[in-house]
Amino acid sequence: MKDELTSLWEATANDAPKTEKPEGEYDCDVMIVGAGFTGMSCALRLAKGGASVIVVDAVRPGFGASGRNGGQVIPGLKHDPETIDRLYGAFSTEFAGNTAKTTFDLIAEHNIDCDATPSGWIQGTIKRDHLDLLETRMREWQSRGADVGMLDAAEVQAISGSKRLVGGWLDNRAGQLHSLKYIRGLTRAAQAAGCQVFAPAPVRSMNCISGKWHGKIAEGMATIRSDHVVVATNGYSGDLFPKLRRSLIPANSFQVATAPLGAEQLATVLPNKTPVSDSRRIGNYFRIGPGGRLMMGGRGTFADPVGRDAFREIISELHAYYPQVKSVPIEFCWSGTLAMTYDHFPHLHRPLENMTMAVGYNGRGVALSTSLGKAIADNLLRPDMPLPLRFSDIKPLFAHDLHRAYATMAIWYYRLRDHLER
Repeated sequence: MKDELTSLWEATANDAPKTEKPEGEYDCDVMIVGAGFTGMSCALRLAKGGASVIVVDAVRPGFGASGRNGGQVIPGLKHDPETIDRLYGAFSTEFAGNTAKTTFDLIAEHNIDCDATPSGWIQGTIKRDHLDLLETRMREWQSRGADVGMLDAAEVQAISGSKRLVGGWLDNRAGQLHSLKYIRGLTRAAQAAGCQVFAPAPVRSMNCISGKWHGKIAEGMATIRSDHVVVATNGYSGDLFPKLRRSLIPANSFQVATAPLGAEQLATVLPNKTPVSDSRRIGNYFRIGPGGRLMMGGRGTFADPVGRDAFREIISELHAYYPQVKSVPIEFCWSGTLAMTYDHFPHLHRPLENMTMAVGYNGRGVALSTSLGKAIADNLLRPDMPLPLRFSDIKPLFAHDLHRAYATMAIWYYRLRDHLER
């Protein structure tokens, strides 16, 4: 019997790559903790560059947010280009603008079967108050050469099939893919390049001895020695790196998918199959998924869901956008944990000379984490290659254990503001 919280990705993915449990002692140039998009794109680039690489994951590749997200490949960061320019410089802005292209190029280079489609992406709005903000964002990217443009109410409604949207902008750099197929394909490509992937292989301890890392795996059944460690655990950073964990706010992304839509419904619901996100502070995102199913995601509670009742709000939002599918059963409900940062920027850390950490994608993880993993690898292979973001100190949040409660209150506050705006 299918678990009631099984993801659509899990139900429609290809076979998982073969991994092993490590036994004994291993040596490598780079050990990567976390087999998500960051870790596996980094591993692939390193292995192709001639480095010996071992990736370990506590469960399996794609178990976390990389195998549970909405599969929207969106360039940029949460911040607009001029803000990135001001805080990090034009090089960082260019990097952010190219993350979707980097992802699609990687998929093409390695012939990864993941239903990747550069279909564009719409950031639409149901709030007229947000139209000026969206136009400013669009024009900032447009002035930097991006293939983008504004959509009026009639245009956005025709492309989305939702009468609820009053405008938006189209980013033709973006697209979509099958998340779980993608991470599995990345893993296979890395393995083919010579990378070893161990899973399930939870790391129990990490110690740096005479400049070399010693990672104890599982119940002490294996030891991995490496010259450098890349930590790519994101929202699943646990007690192994407690200071890092306390610098992040784990947030649940809730998603649902309908039963397959009929031909008549598909003609009116996202007829161009262009994915859409709404501009509200606590917004939703939706697309057509495998089998012609309508998918919708958004922020849920900070507690892990234990049943379908937790998804009532997301389902209600789906029906508000698309009342024509109200009679179509909801077949899939699932969630994943992503990592939020206090400044809504991803964070790069190098707490020691031979350790790199990359976390905090704030809901933009598919393209951004793929590209950042590749950039980290390039920097390790050639230290003269610049990274797109500066290293920062790890800053644990004050009263971290209370931040879920604070974040829950913030969500309700932002929802109220969203409600009050026109």
